Amino acid sequence: MSNFFENIVNQKFRDVYTYLERNNLIKGKSDIAKHLDTYNHVINSILKGKRNITVDQINKLVEKYSINANYIFGCSEEMLAGHGDVPAHLLSELGYEGRRNITLVPNKAVAGYAMQRGEQEYLSSLQKFSVPGYSGQMTAFEISGDSMYPTITNGDIVVCEPLERGAPLRDNNVYVVVTDVVVAKRIQQIKTNDRVTQLRLISDNSVMYQPYDIDLEEITQILKVKCRLTQAGIN
Repeated sequence: MSNFFENIVNQKFRDVYTYLERNNLIKGKSDIAKHLDTYNHVINSILKGKRNITVDQINKLVEKYSINANYIFGCSEEMLAGHGDVPAHLLSELGYEGRRNITLVPNKAVAGYAMQRGEQEYLSSLQKFSVPGYSGQMTAFEISGDSMYPTITNGDIVVCEPLERGAPLRDNNVYVVVTDVVVAKRIQQIKTNDRVTQLRLISDNSVMYQPYDIDLEEITQILKVKCRLTQAGIN
């Protein structure tokens, strides 16, 4: 059996599936597969621990069945939305505001984010969730590809803090940089006459991906990566 069976998100999906079936909210694997835009055998594989549920499927699960996204990510004991994002006894300990403050940009929406991130209607259409200990308005991106392997792997979700233009940056830290595309990279600042004019974007998978430079003028947003959500949990 692969480590998919140990994935906390897959474990929570199995719990949700059992709940929905016991309460006659679904009529088996084929029924939920239809609403998640997938196939019966895919649901069966997830339940058996042979593959991971995708972020897109999680979005549809949350929207269709009113499931608490924090429950899916293992950050809440409340399965159903509207029953509190975080257990009440943790609120004072964490200083947590208890609201869905993180906007999730799934892989299929990343290109749209680069073009429409300033449009409220677009942002309102995206799923929101929360992670205990992370307050303020934040943005999370589903990562596709292996350019940042092993630091960030395909399918990981990075939770990021948007930075004001001109905010200080730290060389060799990981940021999400938005131009006409969205990438997660380590950065190095390049100066001309003591002024930062470019960023060098560096992949951790340096064998396959070479660094490249980009002018500051081309960058529309920089976000600092605060944590990542992986198969093993929050890192």
